[in-house]
Amino acid sequence: MEYMTESINRTPGHILCCDCGVPISPNPANICVACLRSKVDISQGIPKQVSISFCKQCQRYFQPPGTWIQCALESRELLALCLKKIKAPLSKVRLVDASFVWTEPHSKRLKVKLTIQKEVMNGAILQQVFVVDYVVQSQMCGDCHRVEAKDFWKAVVQVRQKTVHKKTFYYLEQLILKYGMHQNTLRIKEIHDGLDFYYSSKQHAQKMVEFLQCTVPTRYKASQRLISQDIHSNTYNYKSTFSVEIVPICKDNVVCLSPKLAQSLGNMNQICVCIRVTSVIHLIDPNTLQVADIDGNTFWTHPFNSLCHPKQLEEFIVMECSIVRDLKRSAGAGMISKKHTLGEVWVQKTSEMNTDKQYFCRTHLGHLLNPGDLVLGFDLANCNLNDEHVNKMKSDRIPDVVLIKKNYDRTKRQRRRNWKLKELARDRENMDTDNERQYQDFLEDLEEDEAIRKNVNIYRDPTIPVESDTDDEGAPRISLAEMLEDLHISQDATGEEARSAPGAAVVAKVT
Repeated sequence: MEYMTESINRTPGHILCCDCGVPISPNPANICVACLRSKVDISQGIPKQVSISFCKQCQRYFQPPGTWIQCALESRELLALCLKKIKAPLSKVRLVDASFVWTEPHSKRLKVKLTIQKEVMNGAILQQVFVVDYVVQSQMCGDCHRVEAKDFWKAVVQVRQKTVHKKTFYYLEQLILKYGMHQNTLRIKEIHDGLDFYYSSKQHAQKMVEFLQCTVPTRYKASQRLISQDIHSNTYNYKSTFSVEIVPICKDNVVCLSPKLAQSLGNMNQICVCIRVTSVIHLIDPNTLQVADIDGNTFWTHPFNSLCHPKQLEEFIVMECSIVRDLKRSAGAGMISKKHTLGEVWVQKTSEMNTDKQYFCRTHLGHLLNPGDLVLGFDLANCNLNDEHVNKMKSDRIPDVVLIKKNYDRTKRQRRRNWKLKELARDRENMDTDNERQYQDFLEDLEEDEAIRKNVNIYRDPTIPVESDTDDEGAPRISLAEMLEDLHISQDATGEEARSAPGAAVVAKVT
């Protein structure tokens, strides 16, 4: 029994280190860990300081041999990039763990703590922990070089619209911002009748052209110019140009259709009003409320022009208004708008209030107009119409006045507008003086037309107090539920997003 107790309490044997004589547990090298580390450095050959290239313009890191990648600070992607910089020396040891050591955001340093293992004397495995210091060096990538040069481009998309008003361009700008189609552009240049988008590759320009064809009625032509060639390698360098033309029709334009086109649309009247331009042209007949959609191919096959300039809109006052209840429709008539009400009104120009001259017309604004309201319209009876289709029409088929929209106090609407839009960063040249007036017209169209508004990102303006959705005059306004919060991420002085210390919170400023 005593022998069994003695064998159970027996402790493992110890040996003395052959160098320092400290008792240690037996190991293949018969040396303590301290003496083994003093003799063998398994991290030898692994550089303790490495440089890494970073482009401040596009916030990307360089990955050899020729790739620039986007990595967040202390992310897995950045850690993998750092380890690839010392991939060859690390192949001789076993990597156990790797993690970042926090550094100041402005220090231009990245520290990675590595834990490695390696077999040393007589099969003993030694583990070591050390830190590799990465020096972040600024280097501009090739793409940013081309952006800074501003003259280096491989393809350009020239968007043009032969019209005076820029409502379609303002709508197109918001669609580009919403879907991020401006991210690959080198430069955006605004000229008198359109926009130019410059790209570093032809593929990006083709993608932009396809986007334009899906959003607005367009047609385009492509051309290319030879810049240089290498006959030995059979390579050619071209510059491509895509000329995109948008239909010359904007919202609130009065148009005259050709007889053939009007008949194909359900025997509607030739004089129509454009109520909206999206991927198609939306027309309404103010005499019958019949609506029709015309795509780009149909327009270019049967082209038509706007009869009146937007500056020719005149202000009328409604003297009498009555709703047309029963309307006889002809055979083969098309769809009728459910959002409008047909009305018969007597109007008088505000500039002719000292006379008794009044005009009678039918309008699609019967649900909005009351006696005493102000309305904007075109006086077709007293203007010179130079249009081939109008000249062939009978005089009794041409209305004296075409009413376009109800007129509200613009100053009051601007003061109560508690929302805003974002704009594209572009170079402006040869700007007209009435651009602000046209932009205000576009903002009013967004307030009045929900179909256009749903395709636009609208942001709340915190500087304007929140009020009811309609004002005292009944002018339409955008509800708070349709607005987005404008998010701003605070940045440091170098343009990088602020990075917090361990345990601290990243604060986003929401306005």
